[in-house]
Amino acid sequence: MITFQSFSGIITRISDFMKSQNDKDGCYKLISVVDGSGTLVNFVVSPTTYFVDDEMVSTGDQVSGYYDRNAPVPLIYPPQYRALIMVKDSPYQHAKVDRFNEQLVSSDGLLQLNLSPDTLVILRNGQPFTKSLTNRNLVVLYRAATKSIPAQTTPDKLIVWC
Repeated sequence: MITFQSFSGIITRISDFMKSQNDKDGCYKLISVVDGSGTLVNFVVSPTTYFVDDEMVSTGDQVSGYYDRNAPVPLIYPPQYRALIMVKDSPYQHAKVDRFNEQLVSSDGLLQLNLSPDTLVILRNGQPFTKSLTNRNLVVLYRAATKSIPAQTTPDKLIVWC
């Protein structure tokens, strides 16, 4: 089971990433991100990395990268994580990627979802999702939340991560 962890910051560099010495196809990228305290993280972006809303990213963009906290990583500096999901941050929209339980509360207990008929619920490929959302990994896009614990929000869009 995936345990999502995130790192947010500004992209400082995007370069080709070679998985082996013979890998010259350019399908993998290395995205370097630095946060406000100066911590640097490299994300390996593969053809299967999901970019929310198919956003293109470039140097200077504020992003959040999500990876599996339990996946093995090389013991190097800066840390290098295989990006599962990338979100181009916006002041008008917040994102949360996590597993949500029967009450639609995130695994860290910080966000509860209140669905409305206007909430768009789709799969990664943009097709509608019509089954239960409980105990699923979700990409949640929302504008506002309460200041309670857990914070409550009515999301604009839910992307089911099957």
